[in-house]
Amino acid sequence: MLTDLGAAALRLLPPETAHRATLRLLRKASPLLPAARADDPRLALTALGMNFPNPIGLAAGFDKDADVPDAMLKFGFGFVECGSVTPRPQAGNPQPRLFRLRADRAVINRMGFNNGGMDAMAAKLARRTKRGIVGINIGANKDSDDRIADYELCFAALAPFASYITANISSPNTPGLRGLQNKDELQKLLETITNARARGRAHMPILLKIAPDVTPDALDDIADVTLASGIEGIIATNTTIARPPWLKSKQAGESGGLSGAPLMTPSTAILKALRQRVGAKLTLVGVGGVASGADAYAKIRAGASLVQLYTALAYSGPGLVARIKRELSACLARDGFATVSEAVGADHR
Repeated sequence: MLTDLGAAALRLLPPETAHRATLRLLRKASPLLPAARADDPRLALTALGMNFPNPIGLAAGFDKDADVPDAMLKFGFGFVECGSVTPRPQAGNPQPRLFRLRADRAVINRMGFNNGGMDAMAAKLARRTKRGIVGINIGANKDSDDRIADYELCFAALAPFASYITANISSPNTPGLRGLQNKDELQKLLETITNARARGRAHMPILLKIAPDVTPDALDDIADVTLASGIEGIIATNTTIARPPWLKSKQAGESGGLSGAPLMTPSTAILKALRQRVGAKLTLVGVGGVASGADAYAKIRAGASLVQLYTALAYSGPGLVARIKRELSACLARDGFATVSEAVGADHR
């Protein structure tokens, strides 16, 4: 992970072993890593009330326990999202639960919110002295009797240490979790979280992470409830339970969420449809299948102010971040945009 060559060596290991090894290396190397180079000024933007040096972020799932947010910022990400984290520590689903689909540049995971719990994460973040935008992705324990209360607990514990909070209600690997996307449950969830925010001292941006497998009617409900709730944005999308028939890899039939290249088209379609429903009233974050500057640009033109990636990083190594930013700058220059903000939602104009 520390170099593209090192990333290639790690890919020779089983996926979850490689991931744990990557985190260990990053924890040790973080103090030695140089600060990220200054970005092209045209990539800077203001969103969610914050100034981002660039719109390219690390999606949740890589750094579940907030072990290495500052190391990842040093690789040039404009922001990092840690988690998903639950109130109580959770082992997750039985192994194997992470599968590389090399021929498809994709991954299937059924991790099941494995993490060390909100208290352990809060303790790590409390020791953090570095600057940079770090969001926290929160979820519910699999065996919880009151999942909405779990989100409230995580918000209260972690908001003091976060730049923003994302409520993840779209993981396919916790049975029943996606039911929180239903209109009545979503209203209750967002009311609970915004009430928790109102009891705090600072205005913490709140985002909602949704699935790519929602129907148009369900997307209508999500847009309506979210707009009425007073939260700031939506992340579109999480992994998909769909399996395109053209997948080549032998492990394509494994259960879990599919991410990577096959997710680019469906997730961007949801993003674009969501932008049509909410206009510029919410900040949208595009995630799913981003592996190039052109991919990031497509998300931005579809309506995303910010973009996240993860799976492509596992295949291409950390040099991918700088390459995406160079390619994105070239796309903006080619089409005559002086800033990335000017390109947001361009496909709708």
